[in-house]
Amino acid sequence: MNLFADIRATVLDALAAMQQAGDLPEGLDFANVAVEPPRDAGHGDMATNAAMVLAKPAKMKPRDIADALAARLAEDPRITSAEVAGPGFLNLRLDPAVWARVVQTVLTDGQAYGRSDMGQGLKVNVEYVSANPTGPLHVGHTRGAVFGDALASLLDYAGYDVTREYYINDGGAQVDVLARSVYLRYLEAHGREVEFEGGTYPGDYLIEVGEALKSKVGDAYVDQPEEVWLDDVREMATEAMMELIRVDLGLLGVQMDKFFSEKSLYGTGKIEAAIDSLRDKGLIYRGVLEPPKGKVPEDWEPREQTLFKSTEHGDDVDRPIMKSDDSWTYFAPDIAYHYDKITRGYDLLIDVFGADHGGYVKRMKAAVSALSDGRVPVDIKLCQLVKLFKDGEPFKMSKRAGTFITLRDVVDEVGPDVTRFVMLTRKNDAPLDFDFDKVLEQSRENPVFYVQYAHARVSSVLRKATEAGFAHDDATLAAADLSGMTDEAEQAVAKKLTEWPRLVEIAARTNEPHRVAFYLYELASDFHSLWNRGNDKPELRFVQDSAEASQSKLALARATAVVISAGLAILGVTPVEEMR
Repeated sequence: MNLFADIRATVLDALAAMQQAGDLPEGLDFANVAVEPPRDAGHGDMATNAAMVLAKPAKMKPRDIADALAARLAEDPRITSAEVAGPGFLNLRLDPAVWARVVQTVLTDGQAYGRSDMGQGLKVNVEYVSANPTGPLHVGHTRGAVFGDALASLLDYAGYDVTREYYINDGGAQVDVLARSVYLRYLEAHGREVEFEGGTYPGDYLIEVGEALKSKVGDAYVDQPEEVWLDDVREMATEAMMELIRVDLGLLGVQMDKFFSEKSLYGTGKIEAAIDSLRDKGLIYRGVLEPPKGKVPEDWEPREQTLFKSTEHGDDVDRPIMKSDDSWTYFAPDIAYHYDKITRGYDLLIDVFGADHGGYVKRMKAAVSALSDGRVPVDIKLCQLVKLFKDGEPFKMSKRAGTFITLRDVVDEVGPDVTRFVMLTRKNDAPLDFDFDKVLEQSRENPVFYVQYAHARVSSVLRKATEAGFAHDDATLAAADLSGMTDEAEQAVAKKLTEWPRLVEIAARTNEPHRVAFYLYELASDFHSLWNRGNDKPELRFVQDSAEASQSKLALARATAVVISAGLAILGVTPVEEMR
């Protein structure tokens, strides 16, 4: 049940009837007609912009359309009034019985309430984290992991067929640096004094890997040239780091459906096949790029390269795919990787990148557009930086990582649920301040606590109902008489529950899971207001003297918990039964 969609359908039916009656011209496009909550709740329960968006194409005054539409909508028994406001907005007030039916629907549908078939089973690939396999995940990866995982859950909830994917960057020079760093730890395990020069990874997390290498090969690699040990150490180190990353992701409750290795693209013809696809479309050529904008590097010189004509697909400049020595640029395997995704049959691609990849967005979109002939869209979401604070000071680096704060550091401090929720309290492209003290506060200013507390409060009243001997299973509560749910605080909660299916579709359409966190905070706020109102008005308390009187109140509380639980599940957060 999506009441906003239902009322919109009613508005569209009324507009069609107006056309038949000659009150509106034929041939109008109703696609932009919306029904949504009014900006000011005092103006009504819902509002439609129908008259405003149709006035110009209909060559009519907005108010004339609104007046005629209001008369027709007033005939619907669910609508108690349709009032024209301003130049032509139409505010609707609904019968209180409508809100009771919403509560009953939540209790009947359970976790399915709010689920949508909007996605129609379209295949979506959500690629996120994709950190270089050179060490543990840091706090920036944490935000990307949480965002990508919540987005994948949201899209699944909205009816898409979702694949969660991690791209292992194991084909570049950074894994050679990793191998050299592990080799130093290997020498250290043999009692040698070593020095981690610039460009190597000094973190303690490689000590165990060096010791494991010693156990595997003994002293066979000691004092041996790099060509003897590099390939073997690189493979072993990469596997060790990916296992570390899998464990770190597990701490957050993140489970990938697929890990795709960049290395698997080399020597298999996959890069060549992707480039050939672009060449067949006339998008690969030999040419000379213009010098970089701004200050030209001293060592820059014009040279002929193999280029991708990405400007034909929205990029600012064409991009090199092959270096002057005929080796691939870092962009070439990324093209091949996305070509692989396209050939796997995905209808939509979503890439979650760190903020430092902003310059990569246009070229990647151009590549996907060219490879799919514009058939497969790609949405690239950038996650901005996270600033950590503790005791009013910036949180210092991790000794284990050597140079940064790890995902494990954050989870060890506050737990996975708090970590995930807080990471979603800002839009992904906005900077985020993560204060370890504030996120553990038990106050309204802490959204994690505030939402969890609402769910815990529902659990507490259900326990009291059990102690009183009142049945409160969902079927019993759905059948309760809710006609007495007339207080404005009760209706505020019910109206917020009504918004859940609409919110899910908006958040999924825009790929913005933070909207779910915002909604849950608003729902929790309305519920806490109702709870506090019961302190002054005993008749609003959830447990009354009789089962019948209690069940009508418990139905609203239980429906609130159902929606909070569903929303938290999308965010990957476990609802709590009681606060500690």
